[in-house]
Amino acid sequence: MDIEILDDSDAVARRAAAVIAADARNAVATRGVFTIAVSGGKTPWVMLRDLANEQVPWDQVHVFQIDERIAPAGDPDRNLTHLRESLLSHAPLRPEQIHAMPVEADPVQGALEYTKVLEQFAGKPATLDLAHLGMGPDGHTASLIPGDPVLSVTDREVALTGIYQGRNRMTLTYPVLNRSRKIMWLITGGEKVPMLQRLLNGDGSIPAGRIRRTDSLILADRAAAGKAASA
Repeated sequence: MDIEILDDSDAVARRAAAVIAADARNAVATRGVFTIAVSGGKTPWVMLRDLANEQVPWDQVHVFQIDERIAPAGDPDRNLTHLRESLLSHAPLRPEQIHAMPVEADPVQGALEYTKVLEQFAGKPATLDLAHLGMGPDGHTASLIPGDPVLSVTDREVALTGIYQGRNRMTLTYPVLNRSRKIMWLITGGEKVPMLQRLLNGDGSIPAGRIRRTDSLILADRAAAGKAASA
């Protein structure tokens, strides 16, 4: 597990965009397609806008969601709303290249459908080129939430959670996340200091600590890095 410490969240977003662009070029040159799954959050939305300024083989890119709140279309709680605003409005990407988690009708059936979409573009079993993750102050990542039964799911790529922060959610699970060719973490903010240290220490008692450590890059700002930033 590698870590790069940058000055602030904007610097983290710019660096993440550069990493994604380089991985996209390499993946397309090697396999003819680049598959990425992205998480929500303020820094990731900046990252995606910055990505529009990078050299990316957009025609061969397919974007998936790491997780999504179960809410109506266009709801501000939906990651998809911000994903489309951040990427489609700035990059030459066709709407059908963003694969939305189907949460609006029957989420149980939607989880099965999303697994098939993943397999269509990322192989069977689905192997993403890059999974972008964040981490909450409670150690959750994706919608792999402390104490939720979803943490024990090993036979599905996509699963539903209980209520967390007012919403049920759909999430990618450990098996598909841990098969990704690269894991890229974006971790910003002083409230993340304790959990970032636990992540770096490989603490499997927090959900984030159960994500594969090899081929894994953490991009953190100085606020989140805490003492590590001055080491």
